[in-house]
Amino acid sequence: MVRSLGAGLLAALFFSSTFLLNRTMSLEGGHWVWTASLRYLWMTLFLVLGPLTIGRGPLLLATFRLFLRHWRFWLVAGTLGFGIFYAGIAFAASYAPAWVVATTWQITVLASPVVLLAMGRRVPPRGLFLTTLIFGGILWVNLAEARQADWQTVLWGALPVTMAAFAYPAGLQLLWEARSGGHPVIPHLVDPVLNDSFARVLLLTLGSLPFWLSAIVLTHPPPPSAGQWASTALVALLSGVVATSLFVYARHRAHNSYELAAVDATQAAEAIFALLGEIVLLGTPPPGSTALAGIGLTLLGLVFYLLGPHRRNS
Repeated sequence: MVRSLGAGLLAALFFSSTFLLNRTMSLEGGHWVWTASLRYLWMTLFLVLGPLTIGRGPLLLATFRLFLRHWRFWLVAGTLGFGIFYAGIAFAASYAPAWVVATTWQITVLASPVVLLAMGRRVPPRGLFLTTLIFGGILWVNLAEARQADWQTVLWGALPVTMAAFAYPAGLQLLWEARSGGHPVIPHLVDPVLNDSFARVLLLTLGSLPFWLSAIVLTHPPPPSAGQWASTALVALLSGVVATSLFVYARHRAHNSYELAAVDATQAAEAIFALLGEIVLLGTPPPGSTALAGIGLTLLGLVFYLLGPHRRNS
């Protein structure tokens, strides 16, 4: 449990770079479709060239074979977990400030138990309470730091991210169920490839590529700039490869719904890391006492998750 939460928190640190970089690309005139789709193009390149560089070609071939054997499943999981998820995040960055996107994204902390319940997994009341506590703390932080914005801006930022907040845990949970087995509808995938975190991320990335191709064809965005190519490469490396691999690794160490909810709750730390990054890198003034109280509430919830029983019935 300690290792799982540690990996989840480390993933949240790398994930936090996404909001600022996406907003920066938007303000520079970059189209949201390129912001999203180029990230997954870069991820595909990194996840393919990486194993080849370190002599893990056989693992890469086995990953492609597994994808081809169950391509329908990977298309569904990849479209949900990576496609719809990141399309909503990138689209919102074009219409709303980063704080609106970051604040709304914390809905995924509450969305996770809903997804688990929808897939037949019971979340213990303790887990629901601590998840709500963490969400309340992070909301407190963002409300304390937020500046006033008109309701249309908030709406355009909130609705796509709300959709993304449910799509992300849904796609990852499909993968968890497929690997664990026992679900009446989701196929049980038994393959050593699924023991590798990078391979799991590559499978979901490949499954999302048709979604991105369709988005490009339907929207006809103007060509991306050199800066957008470079920024999406950085997002792909920090958030797409490093953070996602850490987070998927943390989720697949979980043995039951309580531990899954605990790992998913670590995403609430993204807003805290983003706030600290702004203070250190951009010279933003430190938060006031209200925001500090929210940070304390969030950390308290994570500590209680850590101190809770390690084994709960699913």
